[in-house]
Amino acid sequence: MNLSAFLIEVQRNKTLYYIKNALRQMVPDAVLARQFENRLAALSKFSGEQIWERVNYYNSLETVTKPDPSAIMLSKIREIKAPSAYIFDSMEYTRYFPDYLKALFRFGDIVDVAETPAIQKSRPVSGDKRNAVLLNLDKKRHFLFIQDPFRFENKKEMLIGRGAVTQPHRIAFMNRYFGHPALNLGQVNRQGGNPAWIVPKMSIYEHLKYKFILSLEGNDVATNLKWIMSSNSVAVMARPKYETWFMEGSLVPNYHYIQIQDDYSDLLQVLDYYIAHPKETQQIAENANRYVQQFSNQQKEDLISLLVLEKYFYYTSQISTIRV
Repeated sequence: MNLSAFLIEVQRNKTLYYIKNALRQMVPDAVLARQFENRLAALSKFSGEQIWERVNYYNSLETVTKPDPSAIMLSKIREIKAPSAYIFDSMEYTRYFPDYLKALFRFGDIVDVAETPAIQKSRPVSGDKRNAVLLNLDKKRHFLFIQDPFRFENKKEMLIGRGAVTQPHRIAFMNRYFGHPALNLGQVNRQGGNPAWIVPKMSIYEHLKYKFILSLEGNDVATNLKWIMSSNSVAVMARPKYETWFMEGSLVPNYHYIQIQDDYSDLLQVLDYYIAHPKETQQIAENANRYVQQFSNQQKEDLISLLVLEKYFYYTSQISTIRV
């Protein structure tokens, strides 16, 4: 394994993530509460317009209501039966607030909107989504950005696609295109899907050798979209139906990614066009890189997360003032 491949795998390794969060849990809540205003003072370092645009994207609540009857006190988050990544990522920011405040948490791959304000990782792109307040949850799995060691012009002019094939839309894609000589496709799950589609797993490093990388949504969003858009390759996908902290709903087709129809019927035609127009394709990759940059400042990400939560507690009648 060369250095670039090794560094990508180190980024994906969760050991340091769990160690960091275990150490974070050792900091008393009272200490974090005293740091709250200092954290928010960082607002002066950034463009207020950009900060509030993102805060209001994630949390678009406009009407003051009461907390849902099933909302729990922040002090009880550890008791929720959910993957530890959701607990850690929630507590990273909720611990700055008084532990008697309440929130309705909806952990997992959520693709709907509750009747009352709730904090969740994912939500639909369309429709009235105001009650679905986004926080960056399960981010070790979803929020991976990489350094691409390959120049665009040196990549293979093919589409690469690997993934678990269990959902009907992914099965439909494979039924249509598996085995096509212009595409390198394969299923990595042993259960479900079609045994004839199973191929060995392929590392991110190996994916990066291709100009076009398939990004199909799964139960909610496509997990690989973030690292694709940070690379010198281009994501090929249908218009997103779900979104997370990455704001997939704000992506512009054929500007940040190459769009194909929902039934995938135009895939080969679209690929032929972009293979014949490499400058346009490379420009999409560069646009995607610029989009990713807005998530690169951890201090800004922390600030936005705290402001999203503060707005949530205000619009659920639990605090009396808010910064906007």
